[in-house]
Amino acid sequence: MAVENIPRRRSDVLDETANPGPGRFTGPATGDELPMLAGFLADQRATLVLKCAGLAEELAHRSVEPSTLSLLGLVRHMADVERRWFRQVLAGEEDAGPLFSSPTCPDGDFDEASADPEAVAEAWEAWRAAVAYSDRFTAEAPHLDVSARDAWRGEVSLRWVLLHMIEEYARHNGHADLLRERIDGTRGL
Repeated sequence: MAVENIPRRRSDVLDETANPGPGRFTGPATGDELPMLAGFLADQRATLVLKCAGLAEELAHRSVEPSTLSLLGLVRHMADVERRWFRQVLAGEEDAGPLFSSPTCPDGDFDEASADPEAVAEAWEAWRAAVAYSDRFTAEAPHLDVSARDAWRGEVSLRWVLLHMIEEYARHNGHADLLRERIDGTRGL
């Protein structure tokens, strides 16, 4: 994105005459609950991708010390979060633990995020695989009340997990807004 095309005022981001097109929010606004929840989750995922678009080594730039927060860390974190809720909890795959954090390095998803091109590619590959699994699980579920036991929350349903994932992405997309603006001044993608 050229510097002159970067919105400088937040109100410019919402100006549809300056920013035409369907945007990233394409899920249904009416109808059944499952397609609506899946649509909101897809929209939030698309927002994270958009916040990272066009960046390479900048993905690993940290916010401000002492924080280790970075866009790449968010991608790694969300890959682990998707795996946890859909594979570990709902599908009961005990061996599908986190890829980027561990008991010895619980913040490894952020702390160990590196600008190395292979590490960046690995993070995106893991995130895309986790999203594909989550989408498949959701599409194949007979209903939103499919549930499983989680050590942290107790009994959780697919409905709750979808809502939680929307909340999780939305919260971290707020972080991504600030991280992207710090990197190159881009606002409101």
